[in-house]
Amino acid sequence: MADIQTKIRTKTSGDVTDVLVLIDHPMETGLRPDPKDKNKKVPAHYIQKLTFSVNGKEVASTDLGAAVSKDPLVGIKLKGTKAGDKIKATWSDNQGKSGGGEVTVG
Repeated sequence: MADIQTKIRTKTSGDVTDVLVLIDHPMETGLRPDPKDKNKKVPAHYIQKLTFSVNGKEVASTDLGAAVSKDPLVGIKLKGTKAGDKIKATWSDNQGKSGGGEVTVG
């Protein structure tokens, strides 16, 4: 599998920053039949935890699971951020893989 990409975009209006995180992830439930062998299932592979931090301090986290669609798009609003703040999103999945991305508020 290719590296899983994490893209982050921000948009600030006043003192509120909208943060959108797009994760290129298969989000397999483990219930779908394998297209190559109908007697087997595609192994479960999904994000379990997504965490947001601003300037190294955790500000939000969420538990995801198999019911979330492929390539999830997750958004949050952060109050009190300013230009130059670093927003980081990190995730980990049920197969021990992890990733994330970082963006600077403009």
